[in-house]
Amino acid sequence: MAPPEIDEGYWAALLDEDRYSNKPQSSSPDGNGWGDLKRTEEHPSGNGGLQYGNSRDWETASRVYERDETIELVVTGYNRGGLLVSWNSLRGFVPASQLVNFPVDVDDVTRRVMLSRRVGERLKLRIIELDMDTNRLILSERAAQALPGQRANILASLTPGTVCEGVVTNLCDFGAFVDLGGVEGLIHISELSWGRVNHPRDILSSGQRVRAYIMSVDPDEERIALSLKRLQPDPWETVEERYHVGQVVEGVITNVVDFGAFACIEEGLEGLIHISELAEGQFLHPRNVVSEGDRVRARILNIDGPARRLGLSMRQCPQPDRDSG
Repeated sequence: MAPPEIDEGYWAALLDEDRYSNKPQSSSPDGNGWGDLKRTEEHPSGNGGLQYGNSRDWETASRVYERDETIELVVTGYNRGGLLVSWNSLRGFVPASQLVNFPVDVDDVTRRVMLSRRVGERLKLRIIELDMDTNRLILSERAAQALPGQRANILASLTPGTVCEGVVTNLCDFGAFVDLGGVEGLIHISELSWGRVNHPRDILSSGQRVRAYIMSVDPDEERIALSLKRLQPDPWETVEERYHVGQVVEGVITNVVDFGAFACIEEGLEGLIHISELAEGQFLHPRNVVSEGDRVRARILNIDGPARRLGLSMRQCPQPDRDSG
């Protein structure tokens, strides 16, 4: 199963946050810079008929990109997502996740302060995304650590269906980035565990070395989809062999909703306790009966492995006295 595509609005949001930028002067008559890029992102076509930078500089950038060369650029500004750099008439963006030795587990205020202190620095960078039509020029300090041509060799050596090793470089809401030696792969949050994951930091930490299953490789876009959970068996594939209707199990409440509560009986295996099966009598909301983290006993009402559904009942199963002891 392919991981959900990352919303392209992610890049738009990063590039749109230019209020902290020290906008440099442009060589174009109208001074096109991040302000024009902002208008470009708002246009449905993605380019809005506007383009910053002259064609000669874009051609130069394309040659550098194709040859996998490194360049040194000055940081001209920053936003919550990373650093802004100037390259002749072009404007580039360096995501914080692509900076060397930049902490990821810091609050937003600290993050902005640390990024602001980088303004004026010269960075050794490598282009990781280039698209003149959408005015996209994304660079990486981390990728510049690799030797010329090394990234292409790494991409060619990665085969879907095999296992690779790397180091976690960044944790964000939608997943974790893993450095594979010069190129980065993404473990989407849905591929971290068979169970519920609130945030990638619950599973991984920055700097951690991990083994991951390679789901797909796109050499042209340099995008690698990885998975942690596929190194482990899917518990739903054998659920009907290991459990049966009427069996009493123990679990932990993981989520309480209007129509009931979910209980985890083993990693990756959650069942629904419908509101009608929570308890005898009347109550206003499931939260009047259970809370996240409660350990409960439940009877299995139904099992459907292919549909990944498990029906449970607390009402049909005596609960331990929580007030005792």
